Amino acid sequence: MKSDFISRRNFLAQSGMTAAAALISSSAFAALAKPRFKMGLQLYTIREAMEKDVAGTLKRVAGLGYQDVETYGFDPAQIGYYGRSAKDFNQLLKDNGLTTASGHYDLFKYLNTPETELLSYVDQCIEGARQLDQKYITWPWLAPEDRNIDKFKLLASRLNTIGARVKKAGLGFAYHNHDFEFIDHGGINGYQIIMRETDPDLVKLQMDMYWIVRAAKKQPVDFFKQQPGRFVMWHIKDMDLKTEDYTELGRGTIDYTKILPDFSMAGMQYYFLEQGGNFRTGDAMDSITENAHFFKRKLRKFL
Repeated sequence: MKSDFISRRNFLAQSGMTAAAALISSSAFAALAKPRFKMGLQLYTIREAMEKDVAGTLKRVAGLGYQDVETYGFDPAQIGYYGRSAKDFNQLLKDNGLTTASGHYDLFKYLNTPETELLSYVDQCIEGARQLDQKYITWPWLAPEDRNIDKFKLLASRLNTIGARVKKAGLGFAYHNHDFEFIDHGGINGYQIIMRETDPDLVKLQMDMYWIVRAAKKQPVDFFKQQPGRFVMWHIKDMDLKTEDYTELGRGTIDYTKILPDFSMAGMQYYFLEQGGNFRTGDAMDSITENAHFFKRKLRKFL
């Protein structure tokens, strides 16, 4: 009887250990399987829907599994977004379980103005970003008449000035690329000037993967290796095989399974799915739905 009792006790103990191990293993697996980063969306993709119905559109965005959004269209006079005050817009985000890590601000309009005007606008951007709890203020564009070497050098100086102001306010600052930064000007291009003449501690880079592949004719990792840790935000979108226009994720030629694993080298903190146009059905909401589904099925495991 005693031996039977000991055997039964050992069996129960071992069973308990096995169950505990299974729970630990399951918990560890869940931790590993959980995405490291929030799935983001650049709201410019759905600009028409945002103009018509801000509240309803954000509700649909959240329902698709997006967790973070990048804003555009800041109103400095009202410190507002999409016709609402920053406070009201932030509450709308919270109501839908959304956050906003970054915003595209119209800083390019102040490239050629006196520095006092530029910094006055920067201070307004800082106030808006703070009210939304954004981590980054992003310079998104450069006017066509300003895309020459002299203006790129002026841009680099202005980026450093803005970066210092934004950092002092406790926020981050980044520059977003398109295609024009990679036009050759006698052996040098604008992106090289930005990378060389801006302080990496003050000016981070938001990499648009589509334009890197299409315009720079390189892979993102080529830039990551040059300045590891500087590419804190990414725009993720695909390129049509025939036209090289935007297309929905998975329908194009950019192989993100080879790009996303380099997030650590890049220093990536946030990413945003984006599609500027060429929507397959003509409706941007259909495209962000398709992009979200593809990303969650095929790519999110890398991030």
